[in-house]
Amino acid sequence: MKLSLIFDTIIFTRNAELPMKLPELEKLVVDALEDIKGRDVEVIDTCRLTSLFERMVIACGDSNRQVKSLARNVQDKVRAAGGQVLSCEGEEVGEWVLVDLGDIIVHVMQPAVRSYYNLEELWGGRGPLRIRRARGEAMEASVVNGG
Repeated sequence: MKLSLIFDTIIFTRNAELPMKLPELEKLVVDALEDIKGRDVEVIDTCRLTSLFERMVIACGDSNRQVKSLARNVQDKVRAAGGQVLSCEGEEVGEWVLVDLGDIIVHVMQPAVRSYYNLEELWGGRGPLRIRRARGEAMEASVVNGG
């Protein structure tokens, strides 16, 4: 039986396994983007700005094909880990693809589109100061949980 629950930092349950927590999902997304050379990955904590999602992840791909591949890799890795992809928009064109994972929204864009819309400024990001925090939180969570 597969359960789907959304609580504070619990995002999805995987069959009879333990739920995937926000730091785990965040690390999974960042790793999926880095696996195929996503550039300028930034994670923005949005929990104080909106109740719709906890994190926004923004990354660049150099071509339509790479943007589509980055978004597809995020979806594949999340599904392989037992998570759920709620929706994906923009795959047809490939200039800007949005992947909705519930508590994490992933924007994969070409550099010109990212520069034009400047989501980091709108949502309070710090520019390319990105991934270290995501990795650090995931490492701390695994130490605290005895993993």
